[in-house]
Amino acid sequence: MAEAHQARMQNVVEEMVQSLERDHIRKMQGRMFSCSADCCSRSSDSMSQVHQCIERCHTPLAQAQGLVTSELEKFQDRLTRCTMHCNDKAKDLFDSGAKEPAVRALMDRCVGSCVDDHINLIPSMTRRLKDSLNSIQQ
Repeated sequence: MAEAHQARMQNVVEEMVQSLERDHIRKMQGRMFSCSADCCSRSSDSMSQVHQCIERCHTPLAQAQGLVTSELEKFQDRLTRCTMHCNDKAKDLFDSGAKEPAVRALMDRCVGSCVDDHINLIPSMTRRLKDSLNSIQQ
């Protein structure tokens, strides 16, 4: 992907991830640490019980991180498929005898379209992730 397109996509995705981290994940981390501290203050529990308690505290955050990672991987896969389609179109154009400037222009337009299309998917992906994060049992 051309550098400008890649930077634009990266900035939008980073903004989304930072927003999710700030508004959801960070709060979950706070609850996890507080819960874990409570587990450690149970002086009558065995070591095994404390470890199980801590594991239960970590579960919601682990689920949240798994959700975000999975959604980002699917998004990346879709973007990769789109850019591979651009590569195929450029190769076909080149093989038909087109000159390099025409092939580069096609590739840039095509990749730019992929980026635009995928940036437009970010709001719905963000809503889906927020809904999923809100539904995780604390």
